[in-house]
Amino acid sequence: MAKLHNIPPEELERQRQYALKVREILSVKYPTAKPLAYVHTYGCQGNVADGERIEGLLSEMGYDFCDSPESADLVLYNTCAVREHAEDRVFGNVGKLKNYKKDKPDLIVALCGCMMQQAHVRERIYKSYPFVNLVFGTHVLHRLPELLYQTLTGGKRVVCAPEGFGEIAEHLPVRRSGGVKAWLPIMYGCDNFCTYCIVPYVRARERSREPEDVLREAREIIAAGCREITLLGQNVNSYGKGNKSELNFAGLLREINALPGDFKIRFMTSHPKDCTHELLETIAQCDKVSKHLHLPVQSGNDRVLRAMNRRYTRQQYLDLVADAKATVPGLSLTSDIIVGFPGETYEEFQDTVSLVRKVEYTSLFTFIYSPRKGTAAAELPDPVSHKEKTRWFAELTAVQEEIAANRIAESVGKTYTVLVEGRSKTDKSRLAGRTDGNVMIEFAGSPEKIGTYCEVRVTETGKWTLFGEALPQSDTE
Repeated sequence: MAKLHNIPPEELERQRQYALKVREILSVKYPTAKPLAYVHTYGCQGNVADGERIEGLLSEMGYDFCDSPESADLVLYNTCAVREHAEDRVFGNVGKLKNYKKDKPDLIVALCGCMMQQAHVRERIYKSYPFVNLVFGTHVLHRLPELLYQTLTGGKRVVCAPEGFGEIAEHLPVRRSGGVKAWLPIMYGCDNFCTYCIVPYVRARERSREPEDVLREAREIIAAGCREITLLGQNVNSYGKGNKSELNFAGLLREINALPGDFKIRFMTSHPKDCTHELLETIAQCDKVSKHLHLPVQSGNDRVLRAMNRRYTRQQYLDLVADAKATVPGLSLTSDIIVGFPGETYEEFQDTVSLVRKVEYTSLFTFIYSPRKGTAAAELPDPVSHKEKTRWFAELTAVQEEIAANRIAESVGKTYTVLVEGRSKTDKSRLAGRTDGNVMIEFAGSPEKIGTYCEVRVTETGKWTLFGEALPQSDTE
């Protein structure tokens, strides 16, 4: 394993000097009001956390923010490469910016994130989207001030997406989206090389933040009034490999759990091969850790699991689930599943269906296989049509909906402690939050309850959502 290290303080200071230079340029170019930036992030929560750091850097350079590209002086798309559909959306939205650029020639268009770490994507951008000013990859986010300075002063397109093991940039400014929840990255990259996944190629190998840096940021989040912290990593269960402290993920959870304050801890994602009994005991024993485990299985068939390079068997996964349920009473389990992996037969797909029935997940994130250029699976024969895979997908979805409906029906009459996140997206007269098991629940209440914990009794159910009533004097504050 390559030696892990953080970006040196001298380099971060150099970037702060570039930020001051950009701020000076913008103050001359926009003398009456700050320029506006529109930042849109695609993909996972890790990308969202990167987006918050990008906005923090832009704010430091003198930008304010707006909610639409039409109003912006800088448009930045933070991209995702996990599935083809996400990439298609990016290309479509970038294409629309051509007209904005005609109307506003000084508009800066920037693209970053996982897509930009792929050479074939950068080549397509360079040839087909000449109005894009700045392209940078996943390893140089901290260099945004320097790259933007070059864009503003050089008169040429700037492209920076070096390969490498990857480093960690601490102490970057963060502009959080607000509210009562916060994302906290604890590690980056992945060493697993599942044959369908592009992440190890665009995010590099695993490297973990040192515990003191994670705890420092956690304290900042708590002090800012956030009531729920979600720890992020491609595989949080392998946290700590190569760190000076040698603290593992279970130990880190206990350290964060011990911090003073009234808050909850969630985390994702957990790879089954690294999910230990020690971790399960930690979830059970730590009062602030949510009793919810996202444990991606991807397939219920052993041959397919081997072809995916998942490094566990169906039975090993089921044994882990049994241990988890026995160790953590009331545990809510969710998972990811890929339908139609290259070479998968309908009979093998049925092994996945039977596993879903056996485990009885709270919810599933199910996807039809999407080939990713550069991965091993993209070279495999794939004889099953997309139309047939769509039928399999519908069959699996129907099974999970039946399971979820039965689980939700059992919730009527029960009382849950709920962190009130805000108003319902479908009915602004109601409040909404999630149970400890990560199930959405809506109920009537005053906006003063947002950001507090309420005891809510379930009175009825929807397809995926619970509805209830807040119990009198249930606010824990």
